[in-house]
Amino acid sequence: MNHVLQTTAVLCVRELTHFIRQRNRLIGAFLQPLLFWVLIGTGMNPTFQSPVDGFSYMDFFFTGIVLMILLFTSIFATMSIIDDRNSGFLQGVLASPAPRIGIVLGKAAGGTTMGTAQALLLLPLVWTPFLSLELSAGGALWLLVMLVWTSFFLTVLGVVIAWGVDSSQGYHAIMSVVLFPLWIFSGAAFPTEGVPGWLHALMQINPLTHALALIRSGFAGFAAPSPVSISYLAILTVVLLLMACRMVSRKEA
Repeated sequence: MNHVLQTTAVLCVRELTHFIRQRNRLIGAFLQPLLFWVLIGTGMNPTFQSPVDGFSYMDFFFTGIVLMILLFTSIFATMSIIDDRNSGFLQGVLASPAPRIGIVLGKAAGGTTMGTAQALLLLPLVWTPFLSLELSAGGALWLLVMLVWTSFFLTVLGVVIAWGVDSSQGYHAIMSVVLFPLWIFSGAAFPTEGVPGWLHALMQINPLTHALALIRSGFAGFAAPSPVSISYLAILTVVLLLMACRMVSRKEA
């Protein structure tokens, strides 16, 4: 157990150091979603009919942008797997006696910390005149838990994808085809109510739909946390974590 924790801590610190040094990625992962929120939110605000009384489109879209920040940060964080493979660092780690679960958790912990920190930087906007969202002390604690959980889920998903990709270009292509559509059809940019039946069914099996619903439940006015969403996201998190550990173990062979 100590060896696992040590491996996790070492790789987590390395991921954080690597990410901080690449300031262009750091700025891009934060500013692009923020620009989306300002530009799209301002354009849609006058015509939007919110499913929640008293909320503007800026309020509704804000939580979707928080999810986007977690998504973008997980993409940039797990891209380091490809860089580490090309530099030979990954082969060195795999050749060491480091526990495979520690390697996965180290990568995931680094991405989770970065994603959560960047999402928290956005939260002070809640108390500005631009938003009418309300966040209680209990809601803030729940929101923090959900930010950490969602960021961990997305980072582990990124590890699973990046582990089988040989180039940054291929990784970006997969992320564009897989993860960005998942965000679009999570209810981040438009409500799930009123969409065609087939689209609603697809949105309900989308894990980001449930993650976003749980994030929104921290704010007053949104629906309470759903046991279905909690169970669904928990099962998928465990499955992805097991997949990542298995892929890391098989890669050695």
